[in-house]
Amino acid sequence: MLTQAQESLIAATAPVVAEHLDAITQRFYPLMFERYPEVAPLFNQTHQANGGQPRALAAAVLAYVQLRQDPERVHEVLATVVSKHVSLDIRPEQYPIVGECLMAAIGEVLGDAVTPEIADAWGALYEELAGLLIELEEKRYWTFEQRPGGWRGPREFRIAETRQESSVIRSFVLEPTDGGPVAEHLPGQYIGVRLTIDGQPVHRHYSLSALPNGRSVRISVKREDGGVASRHLHDAMAVGDTLELLPPAGELTLMAGDEPLLLASGGVGQTPMLPIARQALAEGRRVVYLHAAQDAEQRAFADELAALADEHPERLTAVSVQESGDGADHLGRVDRDLLARYLPEGARCYFVGPQGFMSAVDRSLKALGIPDERRHYEHFGPARPLDAA
Repeated sequence: MLTQAQESLIAATAPVVAEHLDAITQRFYPLMFERYPEVAPLFNQTHQANGGQPRALAAAVLAYVQLRQDPERVHEVLATVVSKHVSLDIRPEQYPIVGECLMAAIGEVLGDAVTPEIADAWGALYEELAGLLIELEEKRYWTFEQRPGGWRGPREFRIAETRQESSVIRSFVLEPTDGGPVAEHLPGQYIGVRLTIDGQPVHRHYSLSALPNGRSVRISVKREDGGVASRHLHDAMAVGDTLELLPPAGELTLMAGDEPLLLASGGVGQTPMLPIARQALAEGRRVVYLHAAQDAEQRAFADELAALADEHPERLTAVSVQESGDGADHLGRVDRDLLARYLPEGARCYFVGPQGFMSAVDRSLKALGIPDERRHYEHFGPARPLDAA
């Protein structure tokens, strides 16, 4: 627990730290990778290069400083961080590494302004945050491990089946090599994947694109031209090959209720929406499923959606949007007018896709009167405000 003097120092210096936090986090990651290269595989280097990961860290630190006296809000804000850490198998012994390098980065950026007393206060604040995260993560690890078919740490799976869903998206059905059952996940969650590429470990998260069945899981991956992991999965891995999975995680899950749903997705953002739609339909809820793709070749899961519509003709409305080409219900982009046309009265809305897509959908839904608590989304990469597109 921080002393009263440390609390006062944090309050006094927080504005200065906040002003320089982008510079601090930009320095923190190179410093950590230089001192501890073994942790580098835990981070997507694309998100390092474009600044997404440093910005997400800065936002999390600021949020904790501002909300730490409100435990309920802190737990809400940290839920996304905890999920990402669980899907990466982050462990307590890794937190001192982060603390050491974060304090070193603060010292480098702020220089002589960081007195020993200020350094001690911010070090104590980090220890408080680290202790809370360790506690929350251990609860997640333990809870999942206790389920039938649950596990902790990496578990080896083999590729049992693949299917090309579009010109750029391929599904992989994965079964455990130990022959045991697979614990249920919540529809909408993602899973941590650990690959070995050129002898080096590579970690990624991919949405679980099918409902749990107790035997296997399915991920559906878009091949990115510059994507190290996605190109490896598409180009180098086939049925029979193995990889490791971490426990599932993620906060974009269906809230209990009977209100109708609008599920809007762009590109590979469709992957968490499919199982959410199936769950909602099984519960008797009405679903408007709106998906945007660049063209017909990139529109995935068309057959699966058509079969689902045949099963639930009165409760599922599937709407396709394309920027070009034939075969879609609408040409163009998802905008306010299109959303207004299909938005059910009293709907709860979920949306996932590229940052620009989510920003546009969020603004439109807000303008259409959908309150914050009925708008749900999740970033595939580091989280950032939707108005930061």
